[in-house]
Amino acid sequence: MLKVKYIRNNTEIVKKGLLKRNWSPEEINIVDEVLLLDEKRKSIQHKKDQLLSEIKTLSKQIGGLMQSGKKEQVEQIKASIPQIKKQIKTLDEEGGQVYAKLEELLLSIPNVPHDLVPPGKTEEDNYVYKDWTGPMPELPEDALPHWELAERYGLFDFKLGVKLTGSGFPVYRGKGARLERALINFFLDQATTAGYEEIWAPLMVNAASARATGQLPDKEGQMYHICKDDLYMIPTAEVPLTNIYRDVILKETDFPIKLTGYTPCFRREAGSYGAHVKGLNRVHQFDKVEIVQLQHPDHSWETLDSMVKHVSHVLDRLELPYRIVRLCGGDLGFTSAMTYDFEVYSAAQKKWLEVSSVSNFLTFQSNRLKLRFKDKEGKIHLAHTLNGSALALARIMASLLENNQTPKGIVIPEKLRPFTGFDIIQ
Repeated sequence: MLKVKYIRNNTEIVKKGLLKRNWSPEEINIVDEVLLLDEKRKSIQHKKDQLLSEIKTLSKQIGGLMQSGKKEQVEQIKASIPQIKKQIKTLDEEGGQVYAKLEELLLSIPNVPHDLVPPGKTEEDNYVYKDWTGPMPELPEDALPHWELAERYGLFDFKLGVKLTGSGFPVYRGKGARLERALINFFLDQATTAGYEEIWAPLMVNAASARATGQLPDKEGQMYHICKDDLYMIPTAEVPLTNIYRDVILKETDFPIKLTGYTPCFRREAGSYGAHVKGLNRVHQFDKVEIVQLQHPDHSWETLDSMVKHVSHVLDRLELPYRIVRLCGGDLGFTSAMTYDFEVYSAAQKKWLEVSSVSNFLTFQSNRLKLRFKDKEGKIHLAHTLNGSALALARIMASLLENNQTPKGIVIPEKLRPFTGFDIIQ
């Protein structure tokens, strides 16, 4: 969430950022509305402070008059105080309404895109930051997409998932289940070797946690909500991992804080239909290893670069062709100032599949989290938060199966074999 002070001091920058996100001029008027509401809030608070000061002055006067024995004047002053308190109560109610509306508007304003974020409306406008220059997989003429490979080798079952739960919930079996577990362990080992602390986090969070990292308000209804308990199934491990430091004041020497965790992730994916979401391309439950960093504001951009390099290193070890794109304003997530997406090439489907997003949120999340740090002079500042998928397994699984199919079976990448216990799926 943007601070009102930031919006006031950088009004044109905020408006230009919203334009880059393809907001209409009418929608951008929300910025002016925020500033007007804040002025109204301050005016109400000023009036309230004056009335409180008046009560304090009158109370002192009562003390002096009592000592002088002027009871009649004391009673006159006492008679005026209830009216002042009534005015204060009215101002409190009005101020509460103004603050609630101000908070509602602030929660609806996305982060300001970095200058390097390209303009654009859809993923077609994303900037290819690093293209794949190596060879593409050479597949046999009868190459199959991953959902047919899964059926041939008994790796996962979508029909059984429909029986147990519904569409979009695959059931992994046999070597498919072992490959999924191997990938999780491989990704976690890569992260912990890079200095990330492993966390085993809850799969449900409360509304405060979902709001702090920007999942609430959930405008598109993508989260699964357990109404009776008012809990939310996590869409990513970013939510519980980052919220570990909600309402915490750090020291400068605590940075960087590096966390990683494996969790299943749950997304409704409302409105997702068609061939482009077939198989593992888009599911309601998928496994993912997440990396999160909390960083000093002076170092968050170099940290973003290091996280991009980490994901690149993991994909290199899996021998998968990939490219990196910098998301345009229209494709940028609500909370992000800049995001790099990793896309792995699916040879059988002949298309790029997104497998990771690595983002810098600057102070947008930490302002909601009240995640702060104290500098050497004792001043309090907001920290910066970053996160990345390292990696999301569903599409990695899809690409591994498709790209490594041979007439003899599906060959497992060399670096992954110690984790699977087998070299080939036959």
